[in-house]
Amino acid sequence: MAEPKEFIEIRWHGRGGQGAVTSAELLAQAAISEGKYAQAFPSFGPERRGAPVLAFVRISASKPIKVRAEITKPDVVVVLDPGLLKIVDFTSGLKKDGIVVINTVKSAEQIRKELKIDSAIVTVNATKIARELLGVPITNTTMVGAVLKATGAVKMESLLEPLKHRFGRLAEKNIGAMKRAYDEAVIEERAIA
Repeated sequence: MAEPKEFIEIRWHGRGGQGAVTSAELLAQAAISEGKYAQAFPSFGPERRGAPVLAFVRISASKPIKVRAEITKPDVVVVLDPGLLKIVDFTSGLKKDGIVVINTVKSAEQIRKELKIDSAIVTVNATKIARELLGVPITNTTMVGAVLKATGAVKMESLLEPLKHRFGRLAEKNIGAMKRAYDEAVIEERAIA
């Protein structure tokens, strides 16, 4: 797991109905429960179920967050749907030391070659985990586990209450999916030049 940063900005790329907005909100709630400052918000246009959507989360360990604009220079980019990899410029503005977290069956090496990504890459087969543990291919809570492993932005325990509140009787399955993705996510540091 990475060392948590003092201030981190995460941009989530998903499709309507996949839970990108929920993921951002859960992460922000967990950060706030730890005494940090956080904000989460979506970017909505004429979205419909299945259309590409964006969600954003900012976390500050010690200072109030005053900016409310979309995140254009993220520290971390999360891609919930591998189908977006070739149709959305998901690495746009990614900081030089940024991290890309992708739901994919491919290895980081394959992704790096295909998409010419020079950043650190974290891969996890979130769709498989979601199907097996949740019974549906909705990868939002699963991808939260991969983000935690990649960033250390919050403690996993801090997500338990927000997940229970959000998902009620389905919380334990979502917690299981998050934990499994944390365990199975593979981190590959940036390409060697």
